[in-house]
Amino acid sequence: MKFLRSLIVGVAAFACVAAHAEDPSQDLSFGIISTDASSTLRQRWQPLIDDLNKKTGLHVKAFFATDYAGIIEGMRFNKVQIGYFGNASAMEAVDRSNGEVFVKTVNANGEGGYYSLLITNVNSPYKTLDDVFKNTKNLNLGWGDPNSTSGTLIPGYYLFAKRGVPVTPASFKTLLPSSHEANLLAVVNNKIDVATNNTMEVDRLQQQHPDKFAQVRVLWKSPLIPSDPLVWRKDLPQATKDKLRDFFINYAKTDPHEKEVMKNLTTFSGFVASSNAQLIPIRQVALFQQKQKLEADKNLSDAERKTQMAALDAQLNALNSEAAKQQ
Repeated sequence: MKFLRSLIVGVAAFACVAAHAEDPSQDLSFGIISTDASSTLRQRWQPLIDDLNKKTGLHVKAFFATDYAGIIEGMRFNKVQIGYFGNASAMEAVDRSNGEVFVKTVNANGEGGYYSLLITNVNSPYKTLDDVFKNTKNLNLGWGDPNSTSGTLIPGYYLFAKRGVPVTPASFKTLLPSSHEANLLAVVNNKIDVATNNTMEVDRLQQQHPDKFAQVRVLWKSPLIPSDPLVWRKDLPQATKDKLRDFFINYAKTDPHEKEVMKNLTTFSGFVASSNAQLIPIRQVALFQQKQKLEADKNLSDAERKTQMAALDAQLNALNSEAAKQQ
């Protein structure tokens, strides 16, 4: 009888462990876009993930890839269930990977977003934007990841396209796509002429290495970009979504430890609720860029161009209507 009771208890315990191991709501991968080296990102993000696991009972592990596309594709194939993105990569995750924005970051300075920058070394001969655009064929340009908001999408439109300069290898002496961190260090060390970046990375450099910050000159600053979103897969169980949303919205509000984690993580102070609506300005810029490419495409007939342009205009009109509802 004692043996039977022990057997029943053992089987029950095994069943609980097996059920837990098979429960996809408990084991999650948190994808983090490659703004810096994986080792640097892990050092910054792991304390927050540890707190997330402790407070929610979930089992979340960080997932890193060598580029933004790796995180987007990871979410597409359900290898990543939650991720930290920029707005452009979040748009891809929403459109291609069953993603949904649920919170966004809050800047420590109280601003509702951040800015894309074009930077150069303080000793560079390029002192102004006029200097840059008079000499593009002689420039080594540090460019961002193809899915980066501040490294490619925003400067590609607001800085280069509006001046009639396509960002292609033909336009520059050298076009060097890389991470924000690598581009910033290349400028500090005077290895490239100019590079795209953002105020988050440059502000962090100022806080942590003021001597290196002194080597940076800002040549251009973009319109405000909505702060970075966190995206989850829409098919996560509702109970898991509730745990995640509750954790992030309440994180670092009062707890000194949590505030320190955020301080070390980035220039953010916490998170607030958000939705896919924050991607509307990014979608508008992307559609404007598509229209410009259509206008310049000499392989299209007038009829093809007219049809495709009408489709883009319809999408833009729909976005404009949606943006008006959000105001």
